[in-house]
Amino acid sequence: MKVIVIGGVAAGMSAAARLRRLDEKADIIVLERGPYVSFANCGLPYHIGGVIADRQQLLLQTPASLKAMLNLDVRTGHEAVSIARDRKIIAVRELAADRVYELTYDKLVLCPGAQPLRPPLPGLEHPAIMVLRNVPDMDAIKKVVDAGARRAVVIGGGYIGLEMAESLRERGLSVDLVEMQPQLLPPLDPEMTWPLEEHARHEGVTLHLGTAAAAFHDAGGAVVTELQNGTRITADLVIFSAGVKPDVALAKAAGLELGPRGGLKVDEYLRTSDPDIYAAGDAVETPHRALSGSWLIPLAGPANRQGRLVGDNLAGRALAWKGSLGTSIVKVFAMTAGGTGANEKTLQRDKVPYQKVYLHPGHHAGYYPGATTLHLKVLFAPDTGKLLGAQVVGHDGVDKRIDVLATAMAAGLTVYDLQDLELAYAPPYGSAKDPVNMAGFVASNILKGDLKVWQAEDFPARTAGGVMVDVRGKPAYDAGHVPGALHMPMAALRSRLPELPTNQPIFVHCKVGFTSYLAARVIAQSGREVYSLSGGYDTFQAWHRGHLDEKEEKLPLENRG
Repeated sequence: MKVIVIGGVAAGMSAAARLRRLDEKADIIVLERGPYVSFANCGLPYHIGGVIADRQQLLLQTPASLKAMLNLDVRTGHEAVSIARDRKIIAVRELAADRVYELTYDKLVLCPGAQPLRPPLPGLEHPAIMVLRNVPDMDAIKKVVDAGARRAVVIGGGYIGLEMAESLRERGLSVDLVEMQPQLLPPLDPEMTWPLEEHARHEGVTLHLGTAAAAFHDAGGAVVTELQNGTRITADLVIFSAGVKPDVALAKAAGLELGPRGGLKVDEYLRTSDPDIYAAGDAVETPHRALSGSWLIPLAGPANRQGRLVGDNLAGRALAWKGSLGTSIVKVFAMTAGGTGANEKTLQRDKVPYQKVYLHPGHHAGYYPGATTLHLKVLFAPDTGKLLGAQVVGHDGVDKRIDVLATAMAAGLTVYDLQDLELAYAPPYGSAKDPVNMAGFVASNILKGDLKVWQAEDFPARTAGGVMVDVRGKPAYDAGHVPGALHMPMAALRSRLPELPTNQPIFVHCKVGFTSYLAARVIAQSGREVYSLSGGYDTFQAWHRGHLDEKEEKLPLENRG
């Protein structure tokens, strides 16, 4: 069997290597148009920033090493230019020699990846405007930084944009970051990104949210970025990181079927509309494990696993791809943000019924020194409690909780199951009731009717017809509270119950939702209708940032622990 793999990075090399391990006799050729294969593209920003000092650490394999270890014929600088499916022939251009030759195949694997989005903006071809997708891009950016660049603009507040902003700040550059959405990290919900935004500003990044680049102008070799809101920023370097699109030109020209989102359509075995052509990685549309339909999920983890599965299937094992959750994580200076499954924005857009809970626990036992706050959001089905998505932001322990929640989602667990997960505990690492357990407790209380919640966005429309009560101590109440809230500390609540009306709903809140839960249980058992604010005043501030009464001090989310 002769197999041609187009694309020699994550998915492509995983497919080729897996097939070789299963079939020593297969003739396997890998075509990569770039000069490098199997490089660590997720590490590129960190070499620019100096965290990964040795460039060679990113170059995991070479054509020679792959030939020696796996007997693969890896051809860098060779670009597939056309596919004649009827004759099973690929036309290949050898870039260095500028010659075209043909290869036959029995099976073909398409792993072309994705291309950076480059909207038709005036001046976008300025030489100081760069993208970061491969090793040559990294080298070009690092050369400019090493030459003494002092100011940079990063277009895009997603994963690569944030990693580049951090790396450039590590190198001493002044950094402006532009994101057209009114938040960083659009895959997360906006109230979850507020701590990251405050932290990025604290680290010296100037944020321009809710606006976008409109044009670029030369300024004596420097570049002026003109924003839609009229702001003009002069910089030595612009990193354009406004998203990616699937690279499907070759497949489309060959007549392969595309999906509704513009990626390659594949079946459960990752076969395209041509049964002799497989596809994997950033260019394919696959099922989402928490949502309906096919999705583009351009992440390294799914790409590597899809490539491996293609190798299995080429060897005759017929394994099905179950879909992706889009689990991701990013470091933003001293903070970390992660998510898995669906976010609330998508559930609302797709009209998927859901419930949600917010928590702000410490990442390990509070009595052990160094505990910092984790901000959790868990989305779940209102009937079964099945997990739909989760987001975690904090300084420490984010990766552990996201991985647990992603595993729980992959296993089809519910919030009831989260209560019973037996997770490793010692005071330096967690709590006897881990934040993941706590999320299960709170969500289960809601589903069982032990707790009724109100959400930050319910204010003021839903809460206007009731009585707002803050059950914290007086210093916390005086420092800032939900506008219009009465002060009735938990310690005095039972003796002051007669002051609460019996014919109006009562909306209680505290800092993070735990004390108000206790209060809600007391009030509910007195026969009154009561609701507790999910996530407490911390979540309220995050949701209503910039909209609270100017007289009220806005407490930062990082002040706990």
